[in-house]
Amino acid sequence: MFAVVGATGNTGRVVVEELLAAGHAVRAIGRSEERLGPLTEHGAEPFVADVSDPEAVASACDGVGGIYCMIPPRFDVDIRGWQTEVGTALATGIGAAGVPYVVNLSSVGAQHHRGTGPIAGLREHEDRLNELTEANVLHLRPAYFMENHFMALEGIRAMGVLGTPLREDLALPMIATRDIGQVAARRLAALDFEGHHTQELLGPRDYTMPEVAGIIGVALSMPDLAYTRIPDEAVEGAMTGMGIHPSTIATFLEMHRGINDGLVVAVETRSRANTTPTTLEDLGPAFTAAFGT
Repeated sequence: MFAVVGATGNTGRVVVEELLAAGHAVRAIGRSEERLGPLTEHGAEPFVADVSDPEAVASACDGVGGIYCMIPPRFDVDIRGWQTEVGTALATGIGAAGVPYVVNLSSVGAQHHRGTGPIAGLREHEDRLNELTEANVLHLRPAYFMENHFMALEGIRAMGVLGTPLREDLALPMIATRDIGQVAARRLAALDFEGHHTQELLGPRDYTMPEVAGIIGVALSMPDLAYTRIPDEAVEGAMTGMGIHPSTIATFLEMHRGINDGLVVAVETRSRANTTPTTLEDLGPAFTAAFGT
């Protein structure tokens, strides 16, 4: 039996589906039975739990041989405080249940303890899990999510340009969340790691933001779609309008500065082991569908 935290999320759902397809028993942990319903229909055991409660986490982990661990994001609260609260509960519950194998979702850039916004919180969670000396822990450190670009679609609709705070000349590795889930499921099912390790996941290649604009523009039938770098003040105003907590806005602005300043970079040389197949072009139909709604 494997447990999956965040089972209805972009990566967790894939982990559940892949493990079930391989014939494994899976306990899908989520916030509501209704949201877990589709996974239950495919054979997962649903477990509704508050992952900020260590006792609930321990109950969810009872009897499992391995767990996919991640901190579900929240933007309506101080994200760094949320990461500390949930991360502490997860590590405490996993330790109390004696789970022998943990695959944990972290991020490229987690080699740093500060200056990287929410990624620094993920590094702190790595450190917590590494205190579980009886557990074998693999920290997956994926690159920038391709799906982050879906958040720019409203700006494209309103202004006719793709805008983010990222430098135009910066080439970043980018990865599809489905590929992260597939790697996590494969490593969890294999139980092929001992001790505490990290593995970066770098997507198919590096992209500059003007390249991203060109690819998304083709998908949206806007071949001349341009990229523009948005100043922090404008980003802060837009995020405030979305109801994001002020401290969380500041945290994400720090992350973007960390990316632009070269803190959030891979430390592994690109290889077959850390290169994943899905390209940004492959997500074209999804961008088209989302833009058309």
